Amino acid sequence: MLELNPFLKRVYKLNLLFMPKFVIEREIPKAGALSEEQLKAISQTSCTVLKDMGTKVQWVQSYVTGDKIYCIYIAENKDLVKEHAAKGGFPANEINEIKSIIDPTTAE
Repeated sequence: MLELNPFLKRVYKLNLLFMPKFVIEREIPKAGALSEEQLKAISQTSCTVLKDMGTKVQWVQSYVTGDKIYCIYIAENKDLVKEHAAKGGFPANEINEIKSIIDPTTAE
């Protein structure tokens, strides 16, 4: 794997801060019952597709619920998120750009 020098790593991370963030809703029946091995295989497929797509789209994390998986992505645009889903064979039933992030500190 290509190693970036420290300066390029900082530039890459800075660009991610300013790229739009998206939440993707994936309807997957019985997602909550997927085994650790199945989740690992899905993750590996996702990472392989992302590697091939370059640095314009990044998977941050996902939340598995009963019948859905909610994924957080950073990407230059919504089309890249759709492309990732298509190439990986994943559903992307809803893709919404995150406009704000709030947490308990917002109340302070």
